[in-house]
Amino acid sequence: ATQMANLIVGCVGKPNAGKSSFLNSCTDANAKVGNYPFCTIDPNHGVTYYPTNCPCAKFDKVGQCTPKYGKCVNGTRYIPIKMIDVAGLVPGASEGKGLGNQFLDDLRCADVLLHIVDISGTTNEKGEAALGYDPLKDIEWLQEEVHLWIYNNLWRKWSSTVRRHLATKSTAVQTLSLQLSGYGAKQSLVQAVLDSLDVKEPSDLETWEPEKIHKFVDTFLEHRFSTILVLNKVDHPDSDHNIRRVYAKYPETRIVPSCALAEIFLRKLAKQKYIRYIEGEENFDTLEDLTDGSNSLLALDPKNKARLEKIRDMVLLRYGSTGVQEAIKRAVDIRGLIPVYTVKNLNTFSCSNRAERVFQDCSLVYPNTTVGDLAKMLHPDIHKYFLYAENALKMRLSENDVITFENNIIKFTTAVREKEK
Repeated sequence: ATQMANLIVGCVGKPNAGKSSFLNSCTDANAKVGNYPFCTIDPNHGVTYYPTNCPCAKFDKVGQCTPKYGKCVNGTRYIPIKMIDVAGLVPGASEGKGLGNQFLDDLRCADVLLHIVDISGTTNEKGEAALGYDPLKDIEWLQEEVHLWIYNNLWRKWSSTVRRHLATKSTAVQTLSLQLSGYGAKQSLVQAVLDSLDVKEPSDLETWEPEKIHKFVDTFLEHRFSTILVLNKVDHPDSDHNIRRVYAKYPETRIVPSCALAEIFLRKLAKQKYIRYIEGEENFDTLEDLTDGSNSLLALDPKNKARLEKIRDMVLLRYGSTGVQEAIKRAVDIRGLIPVYTVKNLNTFSCSNRAERVFQDCSLVYPNTTVGDLAKMLHPDIHKYFLYAENALKMRLSENDVITFENNIIKFTTAVREKEK
């Protein structure tokens, strides 16, 4: 890895599954919300926040933690992540139906997909109101549409690809990386796909039949577009049955029950001082819940009180949260990203000459990033004049040491800085 992990999370799904509501529930972007297909013509971009444990809690510096970007709340660090809401897909999108290829092409910039599924079964495959629709169909057709989009692009040019492959005496990795470069696929990713399929060099691409190419595309999708299933609208009476069926078919680590509208409502009431609520928490406090004698919250009217009780009962107590923060956390965790904190002083953990500004700088890096890689990312001079680095325990690190969760507070010492002493 030679660059910071500028992860982009793609929000995808059919019209009216709750994509725009989900984006609004976890970002500051106000995506246009409508109850009809294609209410989101242009992809909506926003910034969301990845929650992780901040080292300020471990080192008793919570009161002095001042992130340059994002925020820190009681020892939970919220790191900014880019998010894109791709407009509603419908079956046949890979053939250009609906607003098809335009949206599939927008997925190229996404690193991880959050598939927002209407788990209530109250909208059909086109996003129109329905009763008893099977949401598992939505999960299958999205996988199928993205698969066909890539397969068709590969198969259409396969004979000319093979001719060039043989003429240039290229390896399978070189040839397939070239064909898949439009999907943001690096050679290392294509190599990992071929390794998992046990494809050895010299390869025999000229003998590959459609079946083998389909299998290659399936494996490529698992590596390139890892998908988290966000089961939205869990507060609907029909959702329980469908949620159980999804858990029976797909890995638990890829599933997050969610209620985006509940999160929006809770954040709104918290902003208006009717409740105390921190995003991702399993509960909230009203004026009646306060035991500290303060009257910092406003009294609720019966309508909002009843709605809050429903959210507490149907969502928070059942699933532990609204699922919105959990979905973002899973999207980042599935890529194995590591937060790294660079400091200038290992006694105060400050990032500048002002000792009260601690753990100011935080970046996300890919797995297997070395200290040398990080030095290059931060500034060419840090790498050029690198003498050594130290971790929080003041143990020296070389350029080849790998950054891990246990080794992610780092101070660099350069030749220039040593001369200044």
